Amino acid sequence: MDGRRARRSCLAVPGSSAKMIDKARGLAVDQFFLDLEDAVAPLAKAEARDRIVGALNEGGWDGKIRSVRVNALDTEWTYRDVVTVVEGAGAELDTIVLPKVSTAEHVRWLDLTLTQIERATGLEVGRIGIEPQIEDAAGLVEVDAIATASPRVAALVYGPADFMASINMRSLVVGHQPPGYDVGDAYHYTLMRILIAARAAGVQAIDGPYLQIKDVDGLRRVGGRTAALGFDGKWVLHPAQVDAVNELFSPRQEDYDHAENILDAYEWHTSAAGGARGAAMLGDEMIDEASRKMALVIAGKGRAAGMTRTDRWTPPEA
Repeated sequence: MDGRRARRSCLAVPGSSAKMIDKARGLAVDQFFLDLEDAVAPLAKAEARDRIVGALNEGGWDGKIRSVRVNALDTEWTYRDVVTVVEGAGAELDTIVLPKVSTAEHVRWLDLTLTQIERATGLEVGRIGIEPQIEDAAGLVEVDAIATASPRVAALVYGPADFMASINMRSLVVGHQPPGYDVGDAYHYTLMRILIAARAAGVQAIDGPYLQIKDVDGLRRVGGRTAALGFDGKWVLHPAQVDAVNELFSPRQEDYDHAENILDAYEWHTSAAGGARGAAMLGDEMIDEASRKMALVIAGKGRAAGMTRTDRWTPPEA
C-alpha cells in the first residue's frame, strides 16, 4: 500500500486524450490520475478505458503514483471501468480514485470487486489502493466510516466544485470565498473535517483542484491554506500549476533543516551520552517529546519530497 508516498501534486489527465497522457509522463508531479469521469464524454468512455490500459502498460511514469479515476457508482459505467482497467493493467496501477463517495458501502463495493479481479487474474490481493473522493454533504457526514471502510484506503480527496453545489453555496469560483461571506473561511469546516477523518484513519488528505489555471497567485493563496492546515497535497489541472503546488506542500528549507536538527538533538540528549534528559535546549528553544513528534511531521514531508539538509546539528563537545 502506498499511503505514505508523497502526493504533493496530483495531475488530472483526460483518459481520452493520447496527447495529454504522453505529456503527463514528463511532468514533475508525484501522482497522476487518468480520468474516466468528468473529463471524458459518455460516448468516449469505452475507448478511453482501452487507451488508459495501453498507457499504463506502456510505462514511462518514472516512479509516480499511477491512478485511474473511474465513474461514480450512480452511473452505468463504473463496473466496466474497474473490470477493464484492472484486468487489463492491474499490475501497473497503484490506486483507483472513486468519485462522489457518500457512504462506506461504495468503498466496500470497490474493495470486494478489486479482490475478485485480483484473485481471478493472479494479482496480489490488496495491493491496489482506493482514494474516495468526498464531494457532497452526505459524504462529509459519513467521512469517518468512509476513511475506515477498507484497508485499501490510501487517501481522502476533497472534490470542491461538486461539494459547493451539493450544499447550495452561492459561488461560481472554486476556492474563493462566496460573495457576502466576509468573516472567516467558508471552507474551513469541510476541509478540517476531511483532514481529521484522514488522520484518525492513518491515511492522507488531498485537496481538490483550483480551476483558474492561469491564476497562480490565487492558487498559492488557496493551496497555502490547505497546506498550512496539514493536507498532504493538491490536484493540479495544468502543467503551469505543478511547481507552485510542489512548493506549497513541501516544507521550507529552513523548516526542514530545523526539524531534522530537533530530531538529532533530541536523540542525543535522551541518550546516555547526552545525559538521558527528557527535555533539553536547542539554541534558545526547549525541545522535548512533543517537539520530536512535531519535527517528525516536517521531516517526513521533506524526506518524501526528496529534500536534502543544508544545516546539521552536532553534539556539544564533552
